[in-house]
Amino acid sequence: MQINAIPREWLYPGSLEVATKLQLQLAQQVITTDQLPDNIQYIAGMDVSSNWRDPKQIIYATCVVLDAKTLRVVTSASAHMQQKFPYIPGFLGFREAPALVEAFAQLSLKPDLILVDGHGISHPRKLGIASHIGVLLDIPTIGVAKSILIGKPAGTLDLAADATMPLLWQEQTIAMLLRSKNRCNPLIIATGHKIALPTAVKLVKSYLRGYRLPEPTRQAHLAANAYRRKLHD
Repeated sequence: MQINAIPREWLYPGSLEVATKLQLQLAQQVITTDQLPDNIQYIAGMDVSSNWRDPKQIIYATCVVLDAKTLRVVTSASAHMQQKFPYIPGFLGFREAPALVEAFAQLSLKPDLILVDGHGISHPRKLGIASHIGVLLDIPTIGVAKSILIGKPAGTLDLAADATMPLLWQEQTIAMLLRSKNRCNPLIIATGHKIALPTAVKLVKSYLRGYRLPEPTRQAHLAANAYRRKLHD
């Protein structure tokens, strides 16, 4: 979908009730099967940064594009704006998506796949920020979250790196826990949009370079914090 064609309400719902209904509606558009290009050339990471002491509640968003083979940063873009939606768990898409979409719109090179710092369908209404962004931009996305929002592990996750374990909710697998480093807290890998869970896990593993976070979201995290410090701190 073209950025200027995104309905304004999908980014700025007028109330929590409207936001809830929109999440349920947008979740119906999420595709959980692979619709990736045959040759993924460029991947992106998305993340936001903010200062909780900032009375203006400005959010700083960054989208970093990497070469899919070398994982070197090719280009990036950032945007900042005042947050118009309150901080409510389960509704971060409406708080973060406007700035993330604006950053994406400024990219000189569009990626084939985006890894988003946050949940995909591992969400009460199956529309975490990664799924939200995927539907808004009509692009494959993977949710890479750092803590569980809903669900419970299917068992005990091994402490060794590369260990995986399904995350279950209502007797369904909604994500995969992935131990990206020995003994570190696992990541929650979930389908965002246009990608199946096994493919998402395989790709995230291939983007790990010795850190807890895969390189796309690690670079986005660093860039978003640097952007915030440059403009605010």
